[in-house]
Amino acid sequence: MSNHPLRSVLYMPGSNQRAMDKARTLAADAIVFDLEDAVAPQAKDQAREQVIAQVSAGGYGQRRLIVRCNGLDTPWGADDLSAMATTGIDTLCMPKVDQVKQLDSVQALLARCERTDIKLWPMIETPLGVENANELAAFDSVEVLVLGTTDLSYELRLPNRPDRIGLQYALSRCVMAARLAGVAILDGVYLGIRDEEGFNAVCEQGLALGFDGKTLIHPSQIEGANRAFGIAAERVEYCERLLQAWDEAAAVGKGVAVLDGKLVEVMHVDEARRILAMAENIASLEAAEE
Repeated sequence: MSNHPLRSVLYMPGSNQRAMDKARTLAADAIVFDLEDAVAPQAKDQAREQVIAQVSAGGYGQRRLIVRCNGLDTPWGADDLSAMATTGIDTLCMPKVDQVKQLDSVQALLARCERTDIKLWPMIETPLGVENANELAAFDSVEVLVLGTTDLSYELRLPNRPDRIGLQYALSRCVMAARLAGVAILDGVYLGIRDEEGFNAVCEQGLALGFDGKTLIHPSQIEGANRAFGIAAERVEYCERLLQAWDEAAAVGKGVAVLDGKLVEVMHVDEARRILAMAENIASLEAAEE
């Protein structure tokens, strides 16, 4: 799993030059230049050229850059992949992936372009994708699973509910697949860009379900995602005290420790170390952007 924070992953339309320029100043952990849903058919070719120019121009600092290509079952997918293979992009997001054979086809095309180093972020947006989540997460070039909850809700015929109760099985199953494969996983977008309360609530739910971060459709959502999926100072302080308690117990030959009246075991130590490492990575990322 990548050590780069993925609290906030913002989609930017490849057809919107101004938006892509603005992304250089935003506090998102990652930017996804979108050639798929956010681009009209007649603008696909122009958007592809604009994304190539943006990647070449650089200036995005420590932010991860990803391009969401059109699927290989569309008239634009092969051209998207071939074009991105000529750039410095090292990560591609692929929409509506529900079978490993789709990833095989993507990988084969990239290999013909001599880009076997590119990582893939498959989007799970269909019931079949959820069913095959384990195999997709375990594919050798997959780095992150991305939930496409809008399309998935449509496919499942779900009513629009703030608690997302109809999605709970699919979300949890995909989180389990990601953890089994040792890859990160991102929650889907929230369409209410002016509903801060609803957005914050769904971020907290995503965190509780085990997601590493959230995909976003508007810069106004970045701060809330960074806060929800970040590491609070109180949690850092607790993890540091936990490790101190563990070290003190180990120094006198004990296999467990006690902190604030609660038993501390090896799993808690491992988790504390993971959290502190992520907090350090977040701090480094934020310092680089100051």
